[in-house]
Amino acid sequence: MKRLISAILLLTLLLSCTACSENAEQTEIASGETASSESTAPTSNQEKESKEDDIKPNETTGSAEVGKFDFEKKTVLLNSGYEMPILGLGTYSLSDEECYNSVTALLESGGRLIDTAYMYGNEAAVGRAVRDSDVPREEIFVITKIYPGEQFANPEKAIQDALDKLDIGYIDMMLLHHPGENDVKAYLAMEKFVEDGKIHSLGLSNFYVEELEEFLPQVHIPPALVQNEIHPYYQENDVIPYIQNLGIVVQGWYPFGGRGHTSELLGDSVISEIAEAHDVTSAQVILRWNLQKGVVVIPGSSNPDHIRENLDLFGFALTDAEMQRINELDRHEKHDWY
Repeated sequence: MKRLISAILLLTLLLSCTACSENAEQTEIASGETASSESTAPTSNQEKESKEDDIKPNETTGSAEVGKFDFEKKTVLLNSGYEMPILGLGTYSLSDEECYNSVTALLESGGRLIDTAYMYGNEAAVGRAVRDSDVPREEIFVITKIYPGEQFANPEKAIQDALDKLDIGYIDMMLLHHPGENDVKAYLAMEKFVEDGKIHSLGLSNFYVEELEEFLPQVHIPPALVQNEIHPYYQENDVIPYIQNLGIVVQGWYPFGGRGHTSELLGDSVISEIAEAHDVTSAQVILRWNLQKGVVVIPGSSNPDHIRENLDLFGFALTDAEMQRINELDRHEKHDWY
């Protein structure tokens, strides 16, 4: 009798476990998820929206997401699939020798992002410094630009000229220097070089909301970057989020205000006070402010000490109050005609 009762209890338990297993499987099928996917896939529209809202360019997570700054790796993932450093060196106005020495100093100091252009006249110097460096080519990110006029009218030649002058195998990113006649034609030509692997990513310089709305529907490969004048006296607080919401990274030139304005900006009492509080320089405060806004920085310099200083931005962070104080300095004061 006891054996019969035990057998009945065992059979009941087995039937109960089978039913639980079937219900669990049905629940997984109904929700379209398995146990292994619950931790990575959103389970509702609300959760999906929450994950999207969390993607901000000034925050860091363990996994790379397009447009999000990784402050540990000091890089950002572009919509082209390539990673780009979030700080580096601008070479505008640097002569051939100055450019070579500055790029060399940058690479020796750990910097890996270099910005040049046809109009700067120093692409060859950039290429020579890259080739002479002990840094592996794949670790270096070189940006150059082609210019309106003859280059836009004959873009294939302009692009090949840049490849030949740099002589570094490929161009990490090529930009249109600013809007102009034949700019769509020039961009479409750059797209062909992307297909051939000669250019990795494309971008635009000096394009704002109106220009982007007109330009973007006419091209096939979305720009990975837009480079504009950005500094505390000209902050583009309406333009930056517009560009970032398109999945495009923003890069700022003239971070210190440009020629004739640098002394005033670096000597601004608000910025100087914040710099003193963190025991850093005014230049470092301005560059860190940019990074925390999700703006890549490419300050120009021919001084090796300043180049090293401009890379040293990760030992401090600005508070929300300090960010707001700098934001209040905006004069909408553009310092160049682009």
